[in-house]
Amino acid sequence: MKDFNLEKRRYVLSGIAAGIVVIYLLRLFTLQIMSDDYRKSADSNAFLKKIEFPSRGTIVDRKGRLLVYNQPAYDIMVVMNEESGRLDTTDFCQSLGITKQYFVKRMNDIKDTRKNPGYSRFTQQLFMSQISDTVFSAFQEKLYRFPGFYVQRRSVRQYQRPIAAHVLGDVAEASQSDIELDNYYQPGDYIGKTGIERTYEKDLRGQKGIQILLRDAHGRIQGKYQNGKYDQRPRPGRDLQLGIDADLQALGERLMEGKLGAIVAIEPQTGEILCMVSSPTYDPRMMIGKMRGKYQHQMALDPAKPLLNRGIMGQYPPGSTFKTSQAVTYLTEHIINAQTTELPCHHGFYFRGLHVGCHSHPSPLSLVPALSTSCNAYFCWGLYYMLSNRKLYPTLDIAMNRWRDYMKSMGFGYKLGIDLPGEKRGMIPNAEFYDNAFGKWNPLSVISIAIGQGEVNLTPLQIANLCATIANRGYYITPHVVRHVQGEKLDKKYTERHYTMGSRAAYEWVVAGMRASVLGGTCRSANTPMYEVCGKTGTAQNRGRDHSAFMGFAPMNNPKIAIAVYVENGGFGAVYGVPIGSLMIEQYLNGKLSKSSMAKAAVMQSRHIKYGFDRPLTHADSLKLDSIKRINAIKDSLKKVQDAKDLQLKSKLAEKEAKEKEQKKQQKGSEPLNDPALMPEEEVGIRTEKRKETDKEPKDKKSDKNAKHESE
Repeated sequence: MKDFNLEKRRYVLSGIAAGIVVIYLLRLFTLQIMSDDYRKSADSNAFLKKIEFPSRGTIVDRKGRLLVYNQPAYDIMVVMNEESGRLDTTDFCQSLGITKQYFVKRMNDIKDTRKNPGYSRFTQQLFMSQISDTVFSAFQEKLYRFPGFYVQRRSVRQYQRPIAAHVLGDVAEASQSDIELDNYYQPGDYIGKTGIERTYEKDLRGQKGIQILLRDAHGRIQGKYQNGKYDQRPRPGRDLQLGIDADLQALGERLMEGKLGAIVAIEPQTGEILCMVSSPTYDPRMMIGKMRGKYQHQMALDPAKPLLNRGIMGQYPPGSTFKTSQAVTYLTEHIINAQTTELPCHHGFYFRGLHVGCHSHPSPLSLVPALSTSCNAYFCWGLYYMLSNRKLYPTLDIAMNRWRDYMKSMGFGYKLGIDLPGEKRGMIPNAEFYDNAFGKWNPLSVISIAIGQGEVNLTPLQIANLCATIANRGYYITPHVVRHVQGEKLDKKYTERHYTMGSRAAYEWVVAGMRASVLGGTCRSANTPMYEVCGKTGTAQNRGRDHSAFMGFAPMNNPKIAIAVYVENGGFGAVYGVPIGSLMIEQYLNGKLSKSSMAKAAVMQSRHIKYGFDRPLTHADSLKLDSIKRINAIKDSLKKVQDAKDLQLKSKLAEKEAKEKEQKKQQKGSEPLNDPALMPEEEVGIRTEKRKETDKEPKDKKSDKNAKHESE
């Protein structure tokens, strides 16, 4: 009789056996075909792929003098698959002068994929970087005792002179974000972090090379694989030549000792940066090696902010240096005539209850003496006439935006595009800005922008570029630090001319005014028989002591240098700005300072300004600052949401607003086209927080809205 239970059992066992065979076959297929773990293991036993780092490009100044070069350094690398269970840790730690606790922690950090993403036990991992020559020599002799460990040669940056730290920048270990952005980098690689080291990273870094070495069963190197047939030689980085003059840069940093501010000098014809001083500065050699993090933290907590490049990141009111741009605008728009337009100044601008102070000088006066004496009233009247002129501009908004267009064409309100990271754009208001800020406003509400105050902010680079534009009589070339890249042409944007909206004739009058200022005006201390200097001072109002500013160029008819000096809380422009600027011009044009100028430089170097920092910031302060940043980020996100709601509401009310504007246009069209100064207008004052209280005061007791800010 047939046993059906036995028959079923046989089929079940056969199926199980077949399933096991299939599973083993799939596993073998996965391990041998789909996975490369065994191949990597075999390759790692037979081959060692050794990375050869290229030498980073050197950096020289405009005269070919070395600024940044390379120095040999040594890193210790480890292949975990080779080291595992074969190392005498005590001997290893003694050879490197490290503790066993450090060794254990470092090895665990390497294996931790959260701290070291992309970790593989078959590839080289950085164990220790930048060991000294003495440690390297001792370790090299015992290297055969430490399987899995290798010494890798690389180079680190060295600086010939302790100058131009903000321009040159520094190099540090690549962060995880750097590695994610560019697969060229691996953990332990170095990358430019700031300055031109960052901007020109791809040119400076070169291209890595690879050596494929053969090893025996004991891991000993037997030579190159196929005599180096598949090796790739490293390509060194490209060398850079800067427009910086090292001696001029060094002098500028000397003169700015004990002061906060910046100096920027430009060669007008090329746009090359001759010097960029940010004070306080620091020694770039501090940012090398293992102590980089410590020094960087200390400087980050310094209230003077030495890491801030004030030349491109400082945003200041330009003060009276801004009057030159106003003169160009008024002349080109035919608001004034340089010869025939004479405007009054009785210790300032007085009109309809508004007063903007000024110092004593002859009145009335035309454009050239107005620039020479730095008259506030002249340029306030000019702006008032421009914004009030309904023959040229149908509405106030059109007039304001026309003024903004002139400023924009001169490089204000937007980044100039210098080849350095972190440039700020400054601030130039337009009609929409004042509509949102004031609601209802008129020319008198914004009169302070005519003299470089109020809402106007520029960077020292933009002030220097304004001076270069005047020196060129109406055009500028985008300022740039790098003069030449080895084997490459300079970017086209650093050779193109940018013409402003101002006429050449207008610029010639401004040049005449700046020359008159040096001959007998506020810049008279910069006058010299050696060459013709043109200059303009500036004294910018501040919550504390006024800022001292100066811009100038020389020679007048063949300009070689245009410079801007800005000293925070330095007082009048003639106190710090003019002396520093004149010494810098002499150094560049003559190649050295005279004996008398050297004495002046020593005096200026010793003059320090007390800024009243109560104490340096602490670690607790840094935590507070971080929390403030987080709060501000939240506020910014909430503001975006609110802005979206406001935009939606604004679209709903668009029809109503359009009707109101149309009615206003009709009313304005019916007004007589009289002289703007004689047009009937409401009594107005500059908007303040205590408007209600000042409205109650009698006219004769009203305080000045703007104090005097030029009395050189």
